[in-house]
Amino acid sequence: MAHEEARNLDSENSEKQSLLSQHKEKHFTAGEIVRDIIIGVSDGLTVPFALAAGLSGANATSSIVLTAGVAEVAAGAISMGLGGYLAAKSEADHYVRELRREQEEIVNVPDTEAAEVAEILAEYGIEHHEYTPVVNALRKNPQAWLDFMMKFELGLEKPDPRRALHSALTIAISYILGGVVPLIPYMFIPRAREALAGSVVLTLAALLIFGYAKGSFTGSKPFKSAFQTALIGAIASAAAFGMAKAIHL
Repeated sequence: MAHEEARNLDSENSEKQSLLSQHKEKHFTAGEIVRDIIIGVSDGLTVPFALAAGLSGANATSSIVLTAGVAEVAAGAISMGLGGYLAAKSEADHYVRELRREQEEIVNVPDTEAAEVAEILAEYGIEHHEYTPVVNALRKNPQAWLDFMMKFELGLEKPDPRRALHSALTIAISYILGGVVPLIPYMFIPRAREALAGSVVLTLAALLIFGYAKGSFTGSKPFKSAFQTALIGAIASAAAFGMAKAIHL
């Protein structure tokens, strides 16, 4: 009888492994990197573009626009990268604080924490007689219990220790790549007004391409994302150009 149960268990495990090997789920798991790229490129395209448009509206020369634009891109990349670093570092620090607090609660008030586990499982429609063995099993495994509470009670995932540095570099580099685009015409056309037309065309094209790619990666409608991204950039640059023109007059 025992041998038959063992064979049945081995058969079930073998079937599970076979099903898992046949089914390969294709989930997008680079959300944080894509988010950093979106932040960097979108700001990099719109802010220097708006600055260049504003200076062009004030009748500045292309050399002045280019100098100011390069300075802005450098300062913006540092500022945005530092902001990304601090944000990721704050998330990591918050996780560590909550982890320590949860560890103390598991040691000091285990019955309360076990009741919270039961409550969480009950919210998923699991009956008392079904979740009781799970609660007891977690109480025997403190690390698994802690991981469960962090994920399902607090909704916190353990951050990558290199996340802060990676975020800073990704945002900064993305900002530079985006910021260079609207400044390219000013490198070759001495008259800022004429360079502005080229900058508008080049930047709007980049915004459309970037918006389309962003929509494709994030699962939203690519064409809608492209239109929204280009519209935001156009509004920002038009506002800067009109303000500079009004002040100059």
